[in-house]
Amino acid sequence: MFLPKLKTTQACKDYGETEKMEKDLYQSLAQLARHYHIAPMQHKAFGFPYNIALAKWEVETQLKRTRSHWDGLRLVQDSGKTFFVSKERYDTGTTLFYIPVTPLFQMLKDPKRKKTAQLLVSVCSYLYHIAKIPYYRQESTYLYWQYEMLEEWLENDDHTDQTESCKHELRQAESIGDQIGRKLYNRTNLQVFRKRLNRFKPRDTFDAEYYRIACDAFALYSAYPNTTIFRNTPLPEQDPYTDEYSHETIGMEKYISFVADTKGWLYDTLVDCVNNEFNEYGEVEEPTLYKQFDEGTITADTFDFEARLFALLSDLGRVLYNYKTTTT
Repeated sequence: MFLPKLKTTQACKDYGETEKMEKDLYQSLAQLARHYHIAPMQHKAFGFPYNIALAKWEVETQLKRTRSHWDGLRLVQDSGKTFFVSKERYDTGTTLFYIPVTPLFQMLKDPKRKKTAQLLVSVCSYLYHIAKIPYYRQESTYLYWQYEMLEEWLENDDHTDQTESCKHELRQAESIGDQIGRKLYNRTNLQVFRKRLNRFKPRDTFDAEYYRIACDAFALYSAYPNTTIFRNTPLPEQDPYTDEYSHETIGMEKYISFVADTKGWLYDTLVDCVNNEFNEYGEVEEPTLYKQFDEGTITADTFDFEARLFALLSDLGRVLYNYKTTTT
């Protein structure tokens, strides 16, 4: 458990052993340098605590330049020791990683693309069961309640020429979501994933792109058979960078999800509601690693899984969005 942020002057007064603190910090600095493969200059000639402040500034400068996901470095005091803690954060940008299921439903109805669609069912089943991507027709999910709210609005607002069309779109989103959901919940689609890949023969560029995405998904599943997108969700007690955990944070489950469709009135309205809510928040929850350099074992975790999964979600969302225009 991390204690509150270390203030050097107060720490010296309380600790009473400047030399011990300085030794701890140089040992921590050496461990950090080995882990990140950097070579800090010697700063001991500047005297304590300026030498430590200078070393920290130089290390931060190097890490900013060489580590794309590095996000901060802090001095922490815990159990009579003083050491550095490094924060790495995967930047998801401002993207909504929403995967539409309506195009998949339509593809399953197309005799020419049924095998392609079945391959994608295995991909989506992996994303649901293993990567734990939320499914919008389950009551525990953020988007379920967003759709519920839109339905209430339609029921309570004044009737217009567009009302029935909007209601129909909403009913369709529920119906299609339930049908595709039953397919994704069936773990048989995971068991036959490899077999579907091996038997699939792309007939054109359309099939080839979907096949590539399915191969990427299966490779990720094989490399990380039990890993979820939430594995590096930051927890309040882990973070030495804040005194209190801010509840005004956009959770990952809010911007990563299966969705009915990414076209039409319903989706445009949904996104407006989501963005309006997000504008009220101060931060975005993103995959985060904290590495503690206190002579213990340093985690070798990286964001390899996250980088591959977010790329997969982007590719899958794109090709499903373009499905109709591709096939017309």
